[in-house]
Formats: sequence, structure tokens, C-alpha cells
Amino acid sequence: MWHCLCLLISTQLKNTTMATTKTPAQTDTVQESALNELFIDELKDIYWAEKHLAKALPKMAKAATSDKLRTAIENHLAETENHVTRLEAAFESINEKAVAVKCEAMAGLLKEGDEIVAETEKGSITRDAGIISAAQKIEHYEIASYGTLKTLASVLGYQEAAELLDSTLQEEKNADSLLTKIAESGINQSSKTEKK
Repeated sequence: MWHCLCLLISTQLKNTTMATTKTPAQTDTVQESALNELFIDELKDIYWAEKHLAKALPKMAKAATSDKLRTAIENHLAETENHVTRLEAAFESINEKAVAVKCEAMAGLLKEGDEIVAETEKGSITRDAGIISAAQKIEHYEIASYGTLKTLASVLGYQEAAELLDSTLQEEKNADSLLTKIAESGINQSSKTEKK
């Protein structure tokens, strides 16, 4: 009986040990880690997003009715061009070539913005409300992306990249806040009584 019990415990320990040793391979260098690969992939994604946003913002500004909204979009275009430059510096700081890989999320958000402009009347306040909605969706995506990238850069020990990404994160938060102020300063209220 004792022999059977020892055999049973031995088998269970062997199964437990086998189960716990089935973990992903570990690496001694950050550059070879799966997290580093994810970080670089996400950088490539947001790099594409920023470059394409820079192409889309002039159309959004032109479609805006409100001078405040148009100016905010034009100012954010200058920031967005700087975001592209910062991303290139972040790539350089980790000895990676700056490469853009299509960001499906941004492509979808930009398409939605185009649709809003196409479906609203030119010169209407409702169009401005729609542009603000589309722009804030983009800002929220960018805030999430830069927040994640900053954290990953810190974890991976890429301090310079983390600082660059944080600078952009703060600008994206400010842009989102400004869009909210513009919407609440009268655009949303004025558009609710506008005829179809």
C-alpha cells in the first residue's frame, strides 16, 4: 500500500513539474525578448498612423465650419508632424530603422472621419460636431497607444524613447481636451437645432 501511495505521489509530482516547465523560452537580452518585438511592432503601427493622420488633417480643417475648430486642427497638424519626427527619434534611440506598418485602427478611424464629412452638409455646425467626434476618437486611440508605448519603453529600459513618447502623450491629451472645450463652447448646442 505504501509503495502504491509513493508511486501515485511521484507520478503527480512529475506531471506538475512537466506542466510548470512548459513556459516560453527566456532570454538574457531585452533586444531578443518578445516584449521588445511587440514594442517595435506597436511603434511601426503608430508611425504609420501619425503619417497618415498628417495627410488627413488638412482635409478635416478645410471641411470645418468654425474658425476655432479649423485653427485647432491646423495647430494639431503641426504637432502631428512633430510626432512623426519624435517617433523617428524613438526608433533611432533603440537602434531600429523607422518603418511604418499599416495601422488598421487608424485607417478605420480616418475612413469614418471622411464618411462623417461626406454625410453632413457643408458649412453646417452639425458637420463640426461630427468632425470633433471623429477627431476625439482618433485622439483617444493615440492616447491609448502612446500610454502603452511609454510604459513598454520604460519596462524595456528605453528611457529616451519613453520620454519622447510621453511628450507626445501629453500633447494628445491636450488636443483631446481642447476639442472637448470647442464642442462644449457652443457647437454641440447650436447643432442640436440645425435642420437636416
